Amino acid sequence: MGIFARRGRYGERIDGRTDLYDTIGMIGAEFVRRVERLGKVRGIPVRFAAHQGKGSHGRLYYGEHFTTPKDRKQEIGKGLLAAMLKQLGLNPNDLNR
Repeated sequence: MGIFARRGRYGERIDGRTDLYDTIGMIGAEFVRRVERLGKVRGIPVRFAAHQGKGSHGRLYYGEHFTTPKDRKQEIGKGLLAAMLKQLGLNPNDLNR
């Protein structure tokens, strides 16, 4: 059994990871792409304003909500990812679709 695998009530193998952990390893550019794709599917306007941030930062608008993604070329940690999703009013399952 792997580090995340465990046994269920009837002995079947189940994965002990949550959906949030499945999105770890995402870089900033991928986060922006996934939010843009989600907005397109839901009919919510999404835009990235690079001029509203210093260096590689910018502001990502999802409808009336916004967040400031970290460097688009670097990996996003699980805590920062959770905070950005909360600021946009989303949950991890929304990005995995």
